[in-house]
Amino acid sequence: MLKSSLTATAAATAFACLLFFLLVLLLAPASHAHEPDAAGNDGDVAAEAASDAMREPPLPAQPGAAPGIATFEGAVSFYGREFAGRSTASGERFDPDLLTMAHRTLPFGTQVRVTNLRNNKSVVVRVNDRGPFVGGRIGDLSAAAAALVDMLRAGVVRARLEVLEP
Repeated sequence: MLKSSLTATAAATAFACLLFFLLVLLLAPASHAHEPDAAGNDGDVAAEAASDAMREPPLPAQPGAAPGIATFEGAVSFYGREFAGRSTASGERFDPDLLTMAHRTLPFGTQVRVTNLRNNKSVVVRVNDRGPFVGGRIGDLSAAAAALVDMLRAGVVRARLEVLEP
């Protein structure tokens, strides 16, 4: 009797662990970091940027800093269109066709210039959400903003964020 009770407990624990793992996989944002991009690069940008971020985490913007003074460099990803219509942390609905981004600390409404360091293409976006919550990443762009800096295929790129307006 005791042996079957232990077996049932072990099976229940294993099942709970499996469910947790599957839930984490389902809720984690999709990343295309290992697909080659249009230039044929191997997509290890995310790993490189995560490594850089672990060495020197980005500092939060200084309150009252002059526009263009606060800058961050690191990995930036983008939201897929499957998030369209969901509420952002600011309370507005996510629209993948608007030029917006998520940042962990910048105030909502902050204007930020995002530059893809691989091709120097840039876009000005407005912070309207919190995140990303994936290690080593410093921002998540809307699909429209990601398209303008030519990062849709890569999924994650190394970028510079410049605060333009608090």
